Amino acid sequence: MTVLRKHLFDLPEGMIYLDGNSLGPLPKSVPVRVAQVVAQEWGGHLIKGWNVDGWMAQPSRVGDLVGRLIGAPTGSVVMGDTLSIKVYQALSAALQMRPDRRVVLSDTGNFPTDLYMADGLIRQLGHGHELATVDPEEVMDAITDEVAAVLLTQVDYRTGRMHDMAAITARAHAMGAVMIWDLAHSAGAVPVVLAACNAEFAVGCTYKYLNGGPGAPAFIYVRPDIADTVAPALAGWLGHAAPFAFDLAYRPAPGVERMRVGTPPVLQMSALEAAMEVWEGVEMADLRAASIALSETFIREVEARCPGLTLASPRDPAQRGSQVSFRFEHGYAAMQALIARDVIGDFRAPDIMRFGFTPLYVDEGDVVRAAEVLEEVIGGRLWDRPEYMARQRVT
Repeated sequence: MTVLRKHLFDLPEGMIYLDGNSLGPLPKSVPVRVAQVVAQEWGGHLIKGWNVDGWMAQPSRVGDLVGRLIGAPTGSVVMGDTLSIKVYQALSAALQMRPDRRVVLSDTGNFPTDLYMADGLIRQLGHGHELATVDPEEVMDAITDEVAAVLLTQVDYRTGRMHDMAAITARAHAMGAVMIWDLAHSAGAVPVVLAACNAEFAVGCTYKYLNGGPGAPAFIYVRPDIADTVAPALAGWLGHAAPFAFDLAYRPAPGVERMRVGTPPVLQMSALEAAMEVWEGVEMADLRAASIALSETFIREVEARCPGLTLASPRDPAQRGSQVSFRFEHGYAAMQALIARDVIGDFRAPDIMRFGFTPLYVDEGDVVRAAEVLEEVIGGRLWDRPEYMARQRVT
């Protein structure tokens, strides 16, 4: 079954967009929906919008839409805040579940903010916890009975290398550790079945493959059997069992609702809710098959045309997410030259040229044309210009 639905996205004419793994493009349904929320709901209903327009229930309603794409049961995912906050919430809850252990295990391929949040949390706790990081290939052996929580990003943001979620989670549980998965580069990109994986927690963002827009709210999943017992470190009023009772003492809401913190960003969440419409009828298995076909074509075309580039992603498509990365000494400048020619990817230090493959709006013709333009840039040394060398704030 084809998953291509390019007509649902507002993509600039002539642009080949291979950066949906960083920021998804604008679905055409979003401006209409956001305008409706601004004018009719906020403008027309004002404070009544919390009740008559369902704003208060939105974090759970949208959570279920995201949950379908990550194999989570209804009522186990809630939206809000940023991914960094959700990492903090999940890890703090995990450490409280294992009070006799002091090691948080992650890997050197994890996204830095996850490590920053973990380090900040354990320093704040002051209980002698240690953040241990190992090479991705060493994670399984590093999970011992000293580990309290394992915190990993399933798909490496630089290379697309993908952890075996089921195997690592099983190992963590065999050793008595709590498992936390960051699905920032997985949700909407690869099949994930949290219900089968059995991990205690999962978190992720929605502005990449889910096309929620810059600053779109993050999500957190809590396994249903523990959701009524986890202790939120960030005890916000909307995570209270009865927010409008205005009790001075905190009582956590039932289930994953206790992981809500503050007022939901209604405009941004409405944009995400509208963006999720493009997923209607899409099966993740079909999307994954299309993604692999596109990435395999790209690798074949680039290696034939640009022998000076080195594949940084796993060769086996089963071991990588929905992106392909190549190493090139002048990768930053080369990427700027590509962007100037309307082939949009991005760069990650020190030498990674990164390309995302989202079959909802990328087809085989786009992939072949992108490889042709890359050949022109590399073969003709078009990157060797001062304007492409100047580093911008966002790479």
